[in-house]
Amino acid sequence: MGSVEAGIGLALLGAVMANLASLLKHHGCQQVPHVRIRAPLRSARGLAASPWFAAGWGIAAVAWLIHVAALSMAPISLVQAVLAGGAVTLAVLSQKLFGQAVELRQWLALLLGGLGLAILALTLPSIDGSHSQFAPVAIVAFEGGLGALALGLAFGARHRRFAARHGTLLAVIAGTLFAFAGVAIKALTGEAGASLLLIAPWVGAILVCGALAQYSAVAALQRGGAIETIGLMGLVASAAQILSGVIVFGDPLASGSVGIGLQATAFGLVCASALLLPPASPAGALRARPLIGRLA
Repeated sequence: MGSVEAGIGLALLGAVMANLASLLKHHGCQQVPHVRIRAPLRSARGLAASPWFAAGWGIAAVAWLIHVAALSMAPISLVQAVLAGGAVTLAVLSQKLFGQAVELRQWLALLLGGLGLAILALTLPSIDGSHSQFAPVAIVAFEGGLGALALGLAFGARHRRFAARHGTLLAVIAGTLFAFAGVAIKALTGEAGASLLLIAPWVGAILVCGALAQYSAVAALQRGGAIETIGLMGLVASAAQILSGVIVFGDPLASGSVGIGLQATAFGLVCASALLLPPASPAGALRARPLIGRLA
């Protein structure tokens, strides 16, 4: 098995683990007071006191290490497409383990999003190696754009006009910040021989954005349902990182009118998925008796 195939296999394993971890964290953070950015230590202690959140955090840490390994072996666009394609496991785990109802439109949203990103990956020309090289100007511009987007959404989330969509905006912010950190991690995999002076800024960016992404993710999970919140975070993070593969790391686009048409369709499916993820009924529909409830 080549390194690219091994990276894809690791990405699939990481996708299942990340979805399970997110569901555990969602269950756990529902039982503690809302996190506050002005009281980070108190918020962290409250989250750590929840065994479900702590278990989710531990699994997420392992999934993150697997994700880093996958990024070092395969192009970022392929890794993220595989992660997005594993979104269907989110709905299955949510129903079987947690008894959370998944609306038909949400099933459709997850399928459309995964299909769109899968088409995008399949229409890429054959790629050899990890594709970790980049132009400094391209990555600074791309990361700057993601940072500006996250900052703009953060200011928008504070406006009273968007109070009803606060959880959705927080999920998009978290997905954007996760993408920022993911692109920086991918850049590090191509800088193995670089000096500490060049590596330090990327490590700093990963730590800062990772911490802000975790806060935004928990805040979003406390305010929204599992499917739409986790699904939206994953969709935004995957789409942004696939785009970075083309813009920053030089992953080639499809050639010919058919390939370009399929990729345009793929982006349309991703947009439709994002619109369908929020539930039609507040707080979901009927709930089955969850397995996790029998274990608690």
